[in-house]
Amino acid sequence: MTETSQLYIDGAFRPARGSKTYPNIAPTSGQVIGQAADGSVEDMNEAIAAARRTFDQSKWATDRELRLHCLTQFREGIFAARERIKQIALDEVGAPGGCIAGPHCDAPLSFLDYPIETLKNYKFERELPIANTMGFPSRRLVWKEAAGVVGAITPWNVPLQINLAKIFPALAAGCTVVLKPAPETPWSAAVLGEVAAKTDMPKGVFNVVTSAEPAVVGETLVTDPRVDMISFTGSTQTGRRIMAMGAETIKKLFLELGGKSAFIVLDDADFAQVIPTSAFFVLYHAGQGCACFTRLLVPRKRHDEAIGMLKAAFEAMPYTDPSSEQQIMGPLISERQRQRVLNYVKIGKEEGATLVTGGGIPADAPKGGFYVQPTLFANVDNRMRIAQEEIFGPVLCVIPHDGDDDAVRIANDSIYGLSGGVASASQERALAVARRIRTGTYAVNGANYFAADTPFGGYKQSGIGREMGLEGFEEYLETKSVAVPA
Repeated sequence: MTETSQLYIDGAFRPARGSKTYPNIAPTSGQVIGQAADGSVEDMNEAIAAARRTFDQSKWATDRELRLHCLTQFREGIFAARERIKQIALDEVGAPGGCIAGPHCDAPLSFLDYPIETLKNYKFERELPIANTMGFPSRRLVWKEAAGVVGAITPWNVPLQINLAKIFPALAAGCTVVLKPAPETPWSAAVLGEVAAKTDMPKGVFNVVTSAEPAVVGETLVTDPRVDMISFTGSTQTGRRIMAMGAETIKKLFLELGGKSAFIVLDDADFAQVIPTSAFFVLYHAGQGCACFTRLLVPRKRHDEAIGMLKAAFEAMPYTDPSSEQQIMGPLISERQRQRVLNYVKIGKEEGATLVTGGGIPADAPKGGFYVQPTLFANVDNRMRIAQEEIFGPVLCVIPHDGDDDAVRIANDSIYGLSGGVASASQERALAVARRIRTGTYAVNGANYFAADTPFGGYKQSGIGREMGLEGFEEYLETKSVAVPA
């Protein structure tokens, strides 16, 4: 695959100023597979200006039928481009074939109906009963209106899903959008601009700016007073900076940040079924997911039994053709990320955790790819850095617990609160644990919450607000209360 992306600004494609580009690297081979437009601050300013002008001067924010028409076209165009989108996920993300049917292609495409249906059925206006406050009988109207210009900043790990989870609800709500994707995955965003350009969407409604220097261009988007809202998915560290920078203009914020999710196995669980499954949770897409279950909490008396089962599962993970639909673990996104993961392996050993298997670069993986072996640590203390910090790689920390109360205490002992899970022979017992865990999403006995109508987001330093579901749609709305004489 060889492609060259361009910026999509004000309804047209064009190169970055000075025709600047940067190389896009394939995670599976380490080879350059194309060039991406290297947008500048000036390019971003033009995109913001277009989005602002269109929001203020066009009927996009108020004409629901127009939005419905254009978003239906947009959806159809994305489905028509599915094979190309699938190839982009394989090439620039390094997503293995087994993940394409999930969050890297098919799942987010199937989710597109939800914001469209929400737009059809949502009550943007309601009336409250007449109130006689201070002698003035009044009718009260509550209107839901578009938040304004939205800056959407997205990461590289699951780019298509996160791009669509931001832009479709925002556009359906009546906002205009400037999308700034991660530099590692520009085409997953640029292809959406290409599709949008073929719809009847007014110029400036949707804009895409790719850049090799995301901090500089992203800061322009975050600090510009013409931007009303920032919707960001990424690290907690970056989320803190966005909060601080956005404070100057009191921006509306949605933040979906890091996680260090704990999967609790209770003493009555079916170990033969549950323990090997827990390997899947952390090896899927090489652990490059904020909601991956990277801490496994097992009963202390069965710790060694669990380790034996996990060791077999980890060492059986193949490095086959990345495009194979049976493959769920691919490479890391870049050499930089691989070195980050390997550094955490070193930290874990220095902290006294037992490295059971993995921890290095596999000799039998596809040549040149940014692969790391499935890595298993035993006898981990929850105070260790490998148990507290987000590694974003195929690394599992196994922590012993001494019963339900202890497991809950350990799971909650984290700055994060994004996801987690519990396994028990008793659903009532499992649900009792779930109610005590301070996270935004939770899986009981292997059930999957990931769906278009499920709000996703975190407690504590895992973020602010929710994406997807009705709550995700309403993130992009403001509320206006109007009184008229009764």
